[in-house]
Amino acid sequence: MKADGHVHTPFCPHGSTDKFDEYITRGIELGLKEITFTEHAPLPRNFQDPTPEKDSGMDAALLLDYFQELRVLKERYKDKILIKTGLEVDFIEGYENETKAFLDEIGEFLDDSILSVHFIKHQNRWHCIDFSDDGFSEIANELGSVESVYTKYYDTLEKSIEADLGIYKPKRIGHITLVHKFQQRYPPASSFDERVYKVLDMIKDQRYELDYNGAGLVKPLCGEPYPPERFAKRALDLGIPLIYGSDAHQAKDLGQGHQALIAGYKG
Repeated sequence: MKADGHVHTPFCPHGSTDKFDEYITRGIELGLKEITFTEHAPLPRNFQDPTPEKDSGMDAALLLDYFQELRVLKERYKDKILIKTGLEVDFIEGYENETKAFLDEIGEFLDDSILSVHFIKHQNRWHCIDFSDDGFSEIANELGSVESVYTKYYDTLEKSIEADLGIYKPKRIGHITLVHKFQQRYPPASSFDERVYKVLDMIKDQRYELDYNGAGLVKPLCGEPYPPERFAKRALDLGIPLIYGSDAHQAKDLGQGHQALIAGYKG
């Protein structure tokens, strides 16, 4: 493992309080040459976070502190590891203009970034699909079925790939099978493989990268990476760059799932 391209930080309101130095020290112990911190970007000001604690994105008032702290750390550790400043930006249907304006404002400070879907819209309400298994069940009940949640998620994911978010739009698409997080408790009645293959074709057409995310492997109701092996192999066949990401929210999770991902990659 030479790089981890999806790492969270003490600025994450739903993560741990582990300090940057703890993440970086752990990365160096693992032999990383490069680490990208991709904190959850602040959500649009006029968007109502549907999670109970309203903690899906970092506090906008701390954004400059985040950039400044990383600037200092880059210099401090420059002889040991390459540190990149990034964000994980939410694509929220209906808030494309706000997201573009945000990226236009802060894009010059970013070395790297990820575009992810965590929220789906149904009848003018937004739902966080990966908050909890009970929450997923509630969404499925409101939309009518597990399959309806999956369909809405992949519809939204396709919109994120096609969206015009300006010159600073992230070029890496995050955890494209995140909706499968609770699949062992709430399995869909039909396969969504063709939807995923279509997403990969769209990513190829846009010349984007793919977040090859190990977090799903350690989620007890998922048991597979985002995306699993068959889709990773298709991505390779299509020439899509796979960028490993632990999606760590605490320092000890850095590198999680990496060995299993590499086994699938080589297979």
